[in-house]
Formats: sequence, C-alpha cells, structure tokens
Amino acid sequence: MFERILLAVDGSEHSRRAVAVAGDLARRYDGEVVVFHAREHELAWGSDVDVESAEEARELVDGIVRELKDAGTNARGEIVRVPLGNVPRAILDAARAEDAGLIVVGTRGLSDWERLLLGSVAHKVVHLSPVPVLVVR
Repeated sequence: MFERILLAVDGSEHSRRAVAVAGDLARRYDGEVVVFHAREHELAWGSDVDVESAEEARELVDGIVRELKDAGTNARGEIVRVPLGNVPRAILDAARAEDAGLIVVGTRGLSDWERLLLGSVAHKVVHLSPVPVLVVR
C-alpha cells in the first residue's frame, strides 16, 4: 500500500513536520517518497507572474530529498508549475500519475469553519482523493 508516497510540500512548518512522517512510513514499508511541490503563478494584467521562483522551488524540493536520503529513505523530487489556486488538483494529478498509495500533507490545524472560508489545500485533497491522505499537524 505504501510503496509510493506522495509528499506534498510548500515550505511551511506544517509541511516540514510531514517530511519526517512520510520518511518514516517509507522506510517501514520499503517504499519511495516523491517530494512534490506545486509552484503557483498568476495571470495578471496580461503578464504571467510567479508566486515563487524556479530556484526557490528547486532548493526546497532538493533539500527535502537530500534530508530523506540522508535518513535512509528512497526519495526523489518533482516540481510542477500551476495556476494560482490549482494546487489541490495538481497534488491529486501527481498522485495518480505516480500511482501513489498514500498522500502526505501538512496542515495549519484550522477549524472546519476556517477551512471553509480559506479553502485549505489539505482539506480539498482529503475530500477529493481516491487514495488515503495522511494530514500532519
């Protein structure tokens, strides 16, 4: 079941906590972690503006892959560029493409009301995913 784990990261403290959990599960089940990051961009006034640079995204993912490998976990990274607001769909698409048996994401620990108002990525992934999702606080 956990042969391939998709670990969705965004650089927050909450996603950092998810790294250790995904790594531990992968080692226990002799699996692989795919460190996934969706780099958002926005079309504004006819120009295409990145929320973060490609370099920042690569540093984030490469650092986590290196950390996991140093701990004895089979890991690799993947970065995609998506329109602003499409991160949940990108995570689900990546999980399907990678044939992941589990998605691991961090959350800020919002209440149901706050999630409803803010549209939490983790909340959307949990509700739309056909595979199990482990949400780490």
